[in-house]
Amino acid sequence: MKDESGLNVFDQTQWFGGRCFGLFLVLSFSLSLSLSAFGANALVPSYPVKPIRMIVAVPPGGPADNLARLVVPAMTQSLGQMVVIDNRAGANGNMAYETAARAAPDGYTIVLVAAGVSINPSLYRQVHFDPSKDFVGITQGIALANILVVFPGLPVNTLKGLIDYSRAKAVNFASAGSGSTGHLALELFKISTGLPLVHIPYKGGGPALTEVIAGQVDAMFSLSLAALPQIRSGKVRALAISTLKRSRVAPDIATVAESGVAGFEVVGWFGWLAPAKTDASIINRLNKVLVEAIHDEKIQARLVSLGCEPVGSRAQEFSKFVRDEKEKWASVIKQAGIELN
Repeated sequence: MKDESGLNVFDQTQWFGGRCFGLFLVLSFSLSLSLSAFGANALVPSYPVKPIRMIVAVPPGGPADNLARLVVPAMTQSLGQMVVIDNRAGANGNMAYETAARAAPDGYTIVLVAAGVSINPSLYRQVHFDPSKDFVGITQGIALANILVVFPGLPVNTLKGLIDYSRAKAVNFASAGSGSTGHLALELFKISTGLPLVHIPYKGGGPALTEVIAGQVDAMFSLSLAALPQIRSGKVRALAISTLKRSRVAPDIATVAESGVAGFEVVGWFGWLAPAKTDASIINRLNKVLVEAIHDEKIQARLVSLGCEPVGSRAQEFSKFVRDEKEKWASVIKQAGIELN
């Protein structure tokens, strides 16, 4: 049977039915994919759904602990979950770093680290973490300059004066302890200048600075937050700051580099890491929350008043920074022949 166009009616009906069936299959497949995607998303809870543990590698009251307590209220408000500080002091931070490295990479354990996380693997014989492999960066929180200070009775007023004086007479340098950033700043300074400076380690930056104030030791590289109040009171004299460019926390102090030791840079720092393989979406969320907190005007003003330089970097930048610091200090430690048990 044919219609007016001459086409066979049976063939026409069969063609139309085939097209409808094909369209049905396409729609069914698309709907199936949509439902599957919806079901998968429904199974993945939004982050975070429970409190977050922030491991801090120092006891309460130190600069890292102060930084943590400054940003935690803002993090809690932004994330809608409590952020609990877990202070784990010991072994120059190694206990905290090893605990964090073994934690589940689910975003519910992060660690506030100091420069030691990059230094310690080259400093100690047995360290059970690798900052390049076991962690992923979230953001750098702050940078801390080391200021080269001397006992006011020492007859030098500039870094060049100290260098000339050191060539004629032995100069003693205190530090917060072997392997501290102040000690490594001294070793890099010795390598860069060839000066025969004598290192005297103390148990902490406070006791070391007290000895410089008393004139028992000639000089030291002291963290800015400890040194600035003593500089302002005239108890020690500042000769140079260890940042590559002048710091806004002490813009009137010349850098070591501009004072004649080209390329010299030593910066203490604190930042947040998460266990390796933590999902990128979680890292990005934490980065956004922490950077916003660090860039808050009140928090920035407080950090600067303490002698800290607020940073707030991207996650990838901080991961690279941690790796670069590890390589830099491995070279210095090897040249200086430093090893701790």
